[in-house]
Amino acid sequence: MNTNKTFDVNAWVRPNIREMKPYSSARDEFHGTASVFLDANENPYNAPYNRYPDPMQWRLKEKVSAIKGVPKECILLGNGSDEPIDLIMRAFCEPGKDAILTLDPTYGMYQVAAEINHVACRKVKLTPDFQIDMPAFLSEIDDTVKAIYLCSPNNPTGNSLNRKDIYQLLDTFEGIVVIDEAYIDFSSSPSFTKDLSKYPNLVVFQTLSKAWGAAGIRLGMAFASAEIISVLNKIKYPYNVNQLTQEKAWEILDNQEAMKSQLTLILSERTRMQQELSAIPLVKKIYPTDANFILTDVGNADQVYQKLVEQGIIVRNRNKVALCAGCLRITVGTEDENTALLNALKSI
Repeated sequence: MNTNKTFDVNAWVRPNIREMKPYSSARDEFHGTASVFLDANENPYNAPYNRYPDPMQWRLKEKVSAIKGVPKECILLGNGSDEPIDLIMRAFCEPGKDAILTLDPTYGMYQVAAEINHVACRKVKLTPDFQIDMPAFLSEIDDTVKAIYLCSPNNPTGNSLNRKDIYQLLDTFEGIVVIDEAYIDFSSSPSFTKDLSKYPNLVVFQTLSKAWGAAGIRLGMAFASAEIISVLNKIKYPYNVNQLTQEKAWEILDNQEAMKSQLTLILSERTRMQQELSAIPLVKKIYPTDANFILTDVGNADQVYQKLVEQGIIVRNRNKVALCAGCLRITVGTEDENTALLNALKSI
């Protein structure tokens, strides 16, 4: 493992981004306390929501920093993880020229964001056991590839990627390496945030949408060097995380015991579902999972999916996804929800 890696952000960031002057909001220009605010053209009534939120979310970042063990200057908060997915491309990939490299199958927003930004999205198919095909993956890296996107645990397969392979990429690839850890809380593997100081080109995504049960407030987190975060702050929208989200996120993060209690229930139910699914004749295979969902081969996935819909049960049909023919992706729900799903599968 290379512990002395260097990364010159300015050498990788797009020249126009490097040279641009960022927008400066009223809340950026004044720091301190005051009793009369007449600088931002706000309505003086309907406090506190008449005021623009803190554009840098410092109070919330202090809470995140304490929980995640990452300095607040190394944190970007966004509208879900989809925002930093896009920001990385806008910062480092020249439209019509550069490319990102990712896996197939994996989270679909990497390709969508690439297409929106007119950036090529190269995908390398996973091995049959859903790991990185390293020779094929490394052969796709050239001067146009500015960022690698890895989801671990991966969606929709559910498994964690081989850490040795990820470290090899961190050691050898000179551009941005993104590790999307949306499902990390359900895994026994440690977060790659502990490696941020060793790899200045590493970016780690996490979210409140999964283990923290807060998909509705749209709060994603990106952890990286202060230099990378500074570039992303330069190009993000000024008030990208609204006041209501900041307040609710702080409240949720302030109650870690609730999250841990829910996590215990989900993991227990995940084990029960794996055991009971394996006893259902319809189920041909259950893939190992480190996430809060189980990829399950049911043979005729289209037919089974429709029969579940008829019983008011919605899962995700992944039949047309690479390497997932015949598969449904089943999220772990409450005990009652999971039992309803199991009984429905037994009746089909």
